Amino acid sequence: MFDKRSTVKEKLTLMIPGPTPVPETVLQAMGSHPIGHRSAEFQAIVERTNQQLQWLHQTTNDVMVITGSGTAAMEAGIINTLSKGDKVLCGDNGKFGERWVKVAKAYGLDVEVIKATWGQPLDPEAFQSSLKADTNNQIKAVIVTHSETSTGVLNDLEAISQNVKNHSQALIIADCVTSLGACNVPMDKWGIDVVASGSQKGYMMPPGLSFVAMSQHAWQAQQNSNLPKFYLDLGAYRKASHNNSNPFTPAVNLYFALEKSLEIMQEEGLEEIFRRHARHRAAAQAGMKAIGLQLFAAEGYGSPAITAVEPKDIDAEQIRKDVKKQFDILLAGGQDHLKGKVFRIGHLGFVNDRDVLTAVSAIEATLESRNGHQGKMGSGVAAAALAIKQNS
Repeated sequence: MFDKRSTVKEKLTLMIPGPTPVPETVLQAMGSHPIGHRSAEFQAIVERTNQQLQWLHQTTNDVMVITGSGTAAMEAGIINTLSKGDKVLCGDNGKFGERWVKVAKAYGLDVEVIKATWGQPLDPEAFQSSLKADTNNQIKAVIVTHSETSTGVLNDLEAISQNVKNHSQALIIADCVTSLGACNVPMDKWGIDVVASGSQKGYMMPPGLSFVAMSQHAWQAQQNSNLPKFYLDLGAYRKASHNNSNPFTPAVNLYFALEKSLEIMQEEGLEEIFRRHARHRAAAQAGMKAIGLQLFAAEGYGSPAITAVEPKDIDAEQIRKDVKKQFDILLAGGQDHLKGKVFRIGHLGFVNDRDVLTAVSAIEATLESRNGHQGKMGSGVAAAALAIKQNS
């Protein structure tokens, strides 16, 4: 008997900020038979991926690979560079900024929160003011989220990092989970000390791996760090990495996927990757505006990874449900107090122009069926198509 539910499951299109769609060749690579993680064959893969990861991060520094989520990478970056009681500035303008505040407090750090309203960007001058006032050099690190997934806001990491560099001691620790592989994050050029990311985002892979890149300044701080760590001890990862290995049993098959996904990214090239994501941001934003929906992120600060939309007179969760039921497209919902108030269109990783146009048209058709379309039917798709043309 024909099972419609199984067909829908096979056809479901992910337009969320993670997990993101995965290329078939990456899935095929991941499906290879496992090999020994201490074998010469696996060491060769580690050596190649180490070089590819440095290319992606635009750095000459070590990039460690952890079997874990992006949260593991951020926690590792924090606990390997700081000590109990250290003062840190933590940016909070969304769900993930809040998370890093909680992590820092859980490890006994003295946290000063730099807040901004959800939907608004962090103010680089607020960090500058606190850093300038720190005449006794008590601030040891600044912790920020580059692309705040919960709100679709892209914070000005370059400006914040520059303010940190003007401080004599502080490190800049950056959550780049949904920005790395979506927009320019030149680690060395911007002087970022710690960059954390995860495999299920711009890497175009399933969840399971996370990545931490550390500057020489960060490694110097690591020597004095006294926060508890074992599995997330980056010193052990660095030592193993220099021998093309891993201190623990890694997700071997995800390494196969990593190598293939990074090959795909290198073939496309960084600049084209950034242009593609910027084009999809422009298309999603134009499409939503044309059908009368309001963007949640402040103008000019939209993330190239995800567009948050705030429908004023329609339940955002109902829009999500309708789009999934009728068109087999999964959009992301609002988090915490934004649940039911916003929905989010993911356009991160293995996404092309067609995917964005399809999502915009599905949202437009859903609004039309609920009498929520405020323009002429087709205006959303037309606006998105024009934005794609103008940004190609």
